[in-house]
Amino acid sequence: MTIIQQSYTRLFPFKPFPYQTSLEYNRRLSPFNANIKLSKNTLSLHLNLQWKDIDDEIKIGLIQSLLLKILKTKSHTPNIDLYNNFIKNIPLLTENPKSHPLLEASFQRNNTQFFQNQLEQPNLLWGAQSLRKLAHYNFHNDTIVMSTAFQTAPQEMLDYIMYHEMLHKHLQFHQHNGRHSYHSPQFKHAENLYPNKAQIEQQIQQLIRTQKRTSTKTPSFWQVLLG
Repeated sequence: MTIIQQSYTRLFPFKPFPYQTSLEYNRRLSPFNANIKLSKNTLSLHLNLQWKDIDDEIKIGLIQSLLLKILKTKSHTPNIDLYNNFIKNIPLLTENPKSHPLLEASFQRNNTQFFQNQLEQPNLLWGAQSLRKLAHYNFHNDTIVMSTAFQTAPQEMLDYIMYHEMLHKHLQFHQHNGRHSYHSPQFKHAENLYPNKAQIEQQIQQLIRTQKRTSTKTPSFWQVLLG
């Protein structure tokens, strides 16, 4: 029995397993990432090479999470709990975090002001010059990626977006019936405590309007920011 079939059987113990399977470990995916595809009757699973030496019980939770998404259904298992706990502790496995000095300074300002310097520094990188996804925190490799649209932005804009992503790292996520919630009431409450929040959001909107090139419609603040 393959690990994909084992994952499916534990998830749906009263259903027959109707698929062929394919599994590949590779370096093309970013650290601890994975994806699954269903083509005709074949489930194809691709895992970053770092998953190869991880305990099978954790991998089963990962595969079950992917199966729930691709099969568009809900469920919950102890293995999914194992997987989620593993993902939340990946920062403990991360060594020598990379950081850009400008982003590092923003992180440290927020860490001092809002987190009592208790938040471990993740990787801090510049990404593409995106005006739709301004930043995101990747739980799989403990990395905050910021749009280069903010490389020359005023400090208060950069710090506000950094704070949003640091909240993701600090508060992690909640899982229910195979679905992950990243913006809990606790998250939204903490975000609303940021000084001059409304004014800074207006400034960000103005920056987006001045930097947009081809789009004729400016997306809303929540469409562009949350990642």
